[in-house]
Amino acid sequence: MSLNGQDKGSRFLDTLERGLKRIFGELLLSQFQDLLFPGHQSPLVQRRRSLLIISRVRMVAGAFALLTPIWIPVDLMIFSSPLGLYIGLLRAAATLAFGAVALSFRSAEDISTAHRALGCLLAIPTLFFLVSQPVLAGFQIETQPQQVIAAGYAFLPFVMVAGLSVFPITAVEGVLLSVPLLIANLIVAFLGYQVLTFASHLGALWLLTLLAVVATLAGMSQLHFMMQLVSQASHDGLTKAFTRRVGEELLDLQFNLAARTEMPFALCFIDLDNFKSINDRFGHEEGDNTLRSVSASLRKVLRRADILVRWGGEEFLVVMPNTDAQGAANAVLRLREAGLGLRPDGARQTASIGVSERISDNATDWTVLVEIADHRMYTAKQSGKDRVVAIDNKVIAS
Repeated sequence: MSLNGQDKGSRFLDTLERGLKRIFGELLLSQFQDLLFPGHQSPLVQRRRSLLIISRVRMVAGAFALLTPIWIPVDLMIFSSPLGLYIGLLRAAATLAFGAVALSFRSAEDISTAHRALGCLLAIPTLFFLVSQPVLAGFQIETQPQQVIAAGYAFLPFVMVAGLSVFPITAVEGVLLSVPLLIANLIVAFLGYQVLTFASHLGALWLLTLLAVVATLAGMSQLHFMMQLVSQASHDGLTKAFTRRVGEELLDLQFNLAARTEMPFALCFIDLDNFKSINDRFGHEEGDNTLRSVSASLRKVLRRADILVRWGGEEFLVVMPNTDAQGAANAVLRLREAGLGLRPDGARQTASIGVSERISDNATDWTVLVEIADHRMYTAKQSGKDRVVAIDNKVIAS
């Protein structure tokens, strides 16, 4: 792409981001993408989202498992035999299915499990609707109470589409979860099974579509709120890096993922040299300014997938998924070339760095990998500071 084309693209993105801020407040373009597409959120948000979706699926399924059979006596009283018996059997089958969903899904941290749980929850009323409508259409619905109850069954998809609003979902997920319910409504209308008139079903379909849009927007709003809460709770207020508590959670998540997929996984343990002297000579405020500067310098060099953690007072941990030993060494060299900013007296801020990698160091646990990187950082510190000790305790920069 030409330089002029890049400038136009950059201006377009800036204009788009300003427009989003006017509509949605302080919503960045990257955050807007997170609300549109599944899998774009940070691993931490994905983990929290999966746990919440599964928890709410189990809660809703459990509630329906208790409430669904309560209406069976009403069906038996309102509808004459054998229609009342057929509807009662359908309700009993739905009760068992809801109970199975409530008991089958345990807390899981991967979004695919959450998708399966939510899909199973919505599949039960969808199938109930598709089966109950032909059954009701096969009998004479004569009395007013029968017509009222039968019409209530016709509007069952509305209940389930509205239920999407209680889950933190993206726009794409909202569409994929709503479409089967819309298709079920169309199938019933076009096959002539409708209890309502055809025109009423088409009008209901239009309202169902609007309700799906509103429910999806509500789910996106929940997701955005969750992203904001996770971001505020997980980042260090001074350096904007992840806190150690959250860093340990992310380490566990990313290390286990790397182990399952047999992918490389590297760490860099960074300890600022002579940092205590800044606080002693210039005060804690200048020390805080130096930490901010170092964190900003690190974030400029790191990739989007890399994770920066404030491990201690002047210690930082860089988590590099899908990065082998050589890739980690190259990243550290880029970091040193870019620099970590200046000290209050104008001198260059330096650091002692230890590097470790899951496969090369044969680490079976993330805590072991951190200990290895920490030990190599200490070796760099004892060897004269301002240097990097990598795999096999080899000094790659000094």
